[in-house]
Amino acid sequence: MSKVEQRKTQDPVKSFSRVEEIARLRLHEDHVDQILNDFVAQASAEFDLPISLVSIVLDDVQKFSASHGLGGWLAETQGTPVEWSFCANSVRTGKPYVVENADIDGLQKSNPLVTIDNVKCYAGAPLISKNGVIMGNFCVIGDKARSFSAHDIERLRYYAHLTMDRIEQRAAN
Repeated sequence: MSKVEQRKTQDPVKSFSRVEEIARLRLHEDHVDQILNDFVAQASAEFDLPISLVSIVLDDVQKFSASHGLGGWLAETQGTPVEWSFCANSVRTGKPYVVENADIDGLQKSNPLVTIDNVKCYAGAPLISKNGVIMGNFCVIGDKARSFSAHDIERLRYYAHLTMDRIEQRAAN
């Protein structure tokens, strides 16, 4: 297989340009940003869902740079293996990712976050850096199935944009 073919088949989650961008933005560091925590709390209230996250998808884990409503082991670890990550789907496609009923979703129904941790719905918009690299998602999560409108997705895109603006500002300082 040629290098061009390898790049085309490589999982975008593991791309070198993403790793470089994560380093540039210092997203691999443990850093609490109260403004990001305020964004996720606001989104959780707006969507009337118990959990909201800023999730950064690294190559083997997803790390929560901000969270609202997490409990148990998720609150302690502030992340999951990338194999369980709903958010990684946006990194791979470049589009918002929505699961209205995880119990019957072909891709997610056997995910431990669904079977053990009771995730039932999810909607996330990609976090896109100024260099066009997708870092993860701004997402909301619920414990009951529900639908998400086009307006809901636009609101998540708005929160994702605010979040990336804040991350870019922080990296510049």
